[in-house]
Amino acid sequence: MDENFRQFLDRLRQHGELVDLHQPIDIRHIATLVDQSDKAIFFHNVIGYKIPIVSGVIRTRERATMGMGCTDFSEIEKRLASGLANPIPPTRVESSVSHEVIMEGDEVDLYKLPIPMSSIYDGGPMITAGVVVARDPELGVNTGIYRFMVKERNLTGIDIVTPNNMRLFVQRAFEAKRPLPISISIGTHPIELIGAGYKAPLGVDEMGIAGGMRGEPVRLAPCKTVDVPYIADAEIVLEAEVLPTGWTYPEGRFGEFTWLMGGLHWNPLVRVKAVTMRKDAVYYALHMPWENTWMMAPTRYAAIRQALRTAGISVKDINVTMGGVTFWHAVISIRKQAGEGKNALLAALSVMDLKHIVVVDDDIDVYNPVEVEWAIATRVQGDRDIMIVNNARAKPLDPSLPPTPSGVIPTTAKVGIDATISEGIPKERFERITYAYADTAKIADYMAGKGDASGEAASLKILPELAGKIADVLAQTPLYFTDIAERFSGFEFNSVARAIGLLHEQQKLWQDPRGRLCLKDSAFAAKLPS
Repeated sequence: MDENFRQFLDRLRQHGELVDLHQPIDIRHIATLVDQSDKAIFFHNVIGYKIPIVSGVIRTRERATMGMGCTDFSEIEKRLASGLANPIPPTRVESSVSHEVIMEGDEVDLYKLPIPMSSIYDGGPMITAGVVVARDPELGVNTGIYRFMVKERNLTGIDIVTPNNMRLFVQRAFEAKRPLPISISIGTHPIELIGAGYKAPLGVDEMGIAGGMRGEPVRLAPCKTVDVPYIADAEIVLEAEVLPTGWTYPEGRFGEFTWLMGGLHWNPLVRVKAVTMRKDAVYYALHMPWENTWMMAPTRYAAIRQALRTAGISVKDINVTMGGVTFWHAVISIRKQAGEGKNALLAALSVMDLKHIVVVDDDIDVYNPVEVEWAIATRVQGDRDIMIVNNARAKPLDPSLPPTPSGVIPTTAKVGIDATISEGIPKERFERITYAYADTAKIADYMAGKGDASGEAASLKILPELAGKIADVLAQTPLYFTDIAERFSGFEFNSVARAIGLLHEQQKLWQDPRGRLCLKDSAFAAKLPS
């Protein structure tokens, strides 16, 4: 997929998913305008800035799907899985259009970039869409997405309170009393964002995953002032160092993926050594929380499926729910064998920061909350089917956790609900109501005037004959009442019902263990419990 960020924006325009506003816009109004829009917005004339802003780019399921070059959202997971299984290492180029404009040293001025604020509680302008490449002298390169609050013309914070590889890199640099070189690429294609957002094991190149998703290598170019590469097609690049200050400077607040305002965090400082950009650069402001939500959801699907595959579980479907902000909740349907409900819970609860998992049988629609709740109501015994794992790794942004001191990583309780049918329970207990003739009697036909043909009304004289015919059939096989009515549909239902009633009066009728009608003295008849 050979497409850069601005080419993707053009494709959104062509499909009516991006609107251009050319009138003067106050940067303080941008976040709320994007929140009210069902389209991505390109702000061409931001008051006080020479650089335009685009925001809301992947704020919907449809635009996230388009960003991955897919036709359906479910295909994104397959594309990500392909990138994980078949990574393509990035290729290196000497330079790129991102170096058409260069500001170094004293020329660096982050206030020239149109970095908007979002919430009324924000601690300052935040860079939200930067793909960060960091290098550790021993552990190699790591790529991720982190938030930077602008503090001075060449100084920001970096939000890394959550345990991850980037935090490890910064911690190692801090302990060695040296800065950590990073690049921050702003205005990159959604594929690079999703690749960078995948929580890969240490040593796995996230841009190799992005290359696998693209089907061709991501192009990286060298920075001028720090020894790390940047994404060559980026609109704007910040060359910087995380200073060895430790987690000692306040940062925040900021609207989080949780739909809530985050608290004040303690984080390291970042010194920006150079800003490079295209001569007609576009600043991308990733809008919280929905752009983050739709971007991160596919990474959860892929990780859950991989964990379940490793556990030998046959998965039908997965729903990483919006109500669980795509970080904490998942509903998983499986083609269950004995004991696999619990095994599936153990595997899924090990994935990332997932906190609550419901596992259901493959007859449950994981996207229908009523069906999921029904499965919990009808298939769960709390003492048997609810699993709690204490002291598991937590995401610090979980507002249900008590406050923890700076530098302390909190833990959480993870909960799994096995809402599958338990072993030893007869499956017929869970046969759903199925209405007779649902496949042939359609309301639309009757609303259009369809009528049914009348059957024969059996007279009292021929009723015993009809009852005898029904008895002959039941001597061969048990049948449900509706099946008998269908077999004898040449008669009115009332006549069939009367004939069956006559057999009951004659004490010839009984029922088999599944509730079907049969003859009382036949081998099919249910026996009274002793």
